[in-house]
Amino acid sequence: MSARGARRRFPRLLAVCLLAAASAHVSSAARAQRAPLPPVREAPPVESAPVQEPEAEAETIRTPPPGYENNLVRLSEVMGALSFLRALCGAPDAPEWHGRMAALIDSESRDAETRARLAGAFNQGYRGFSVTYRICTDAAQVSVARYLAEGERLSRAIAARFGG
Repeated sequence: MSARGARRRFPRLLAVCLLAAASAHVSSAARAQRAPLPPVREAPPVESAPVQEPEAEAETIRTPPPGYENNLVRLSEVMGALSFLRALCGAPDAPEWHGRMAALIDSESRDAETRARLAGAFNQGYRGFSVTYRICTDAAQVSVARYLAEGERLSRAIAARFGG
């Protein structure tokens, strides 16, 4: 993939990531007054659709991953954690996180391996908290705030360094 092609995708990627970070802020006072919610049903895992690659081309040409891929993998894991925690704590944007991740995967569908890596990171972030938390606690709220800040930082870093 050329640098030019990566630059064209980044405005869309940046919009998805920044929208995810910006829309997730909820006042802590309202959260503190809520009664514990019943356990959250496990969301279906994000699946990566296979990407058809021409066999001859795939065997002979291997492009190196873009420099921002590690940040995208971490951002995917953060989004998975937020998907679980926001639903657990009854946030109004909770149903949107799964769709945001799907949009991120679609915009970065370089190859099947990349799609699988991003989906796996999302699922790992989701499962990591689903094992630990059954109700929305103060610690869960602290984790939400930290992950929102990290997601915003990652989104801005990717856009500033690699965006066009």
